[in-house]
Amino acid sequence: MGQWLERNIIEPGKLPLLLALAAFVLTFVVTRIITRLIRAGKDPFGNVTAGSVHIHHVVPGVILTVIGGFGSVAGGGHGFGSYFSAVVFGVGTGLVLDEFALILHLDDVYWSEAGRKSVEMVALTAALVGLLLLGFAPFGVNDLSQDELQNRAGALTGIAVNFGFALIALSKGKVRLAVFGVIIPLVALIGSLRLARPGSPWAKRFYRRRHRARAKSLLRAYHHDRRWSRPARALQDWLGGKPDPPKPLERAR
Repeated sequence: MGQWLERNIIEPGKLPLLLALAAFVLTFVVTRIITRLIRAGKDPFGNVTAGSVHIHHVVPGVILTVIGGFGSVAGGGHGFGSYFSAVVFGVGTGLVLDEFALILHLDDVYWSEAGRKSVEMVALTAALVGLLLLGFAPFGVNDLSQDELQNRAGALTGIAVNFGFALIALSKGKVRLAVFGVIIPLVALIGSLRLARPGSPWAKRFYRRRHRARAKSLLRAYHHDRRWSRPARALQDWLGGKPDPPKPLERAR
């Protein structure tokens, strides 16, 4: 284990990234535990307020992210200062992305259905950073041989093509496949070849007069959502807590 850590993390300079990821995940877990206890009315936890203003944890998160980001840049990626800044950055990012839905909607939707976007963003970020730690990175490769250096132009061309596949997947409404496809080429290719989701820019542009393709897209999306929506919701409820039921609409006077 120690040899693997030295060879794959410390030697390539990925220790700050590992520390930031660990701090990010731990901060999210601790924050969700605390917010659930506050929601359940458990002492000694409670909301932080300044007078009548509720201070959301995205506020200290932004401050810590700024401090950690600038500290990491100033530290040059080595030494205790950079490692400490990476941890501060990870903590700040965890607090910010835990309230990603609030930033997106500019409304306190933490325990609503829209608040699920925060959990999705945290999971997606952790997965992408984990892939970078495992070596799925198109740039920054060390110890290249002479032949590999000569083939760098070909590698960059392949990266550009893969990015194009990711853009196609994104236009087809395959957001997760597009994001992961930026790092893993095969995923981007699969996402670009699959049928577009209904309502996506690709479907609106190319399925407008192709009634058969549009019907097939609707049917496939229906079966996919029916199969995976319930397990996905259960996982999100387990990670982030079950959202509040929607409030009944007030009757018009």
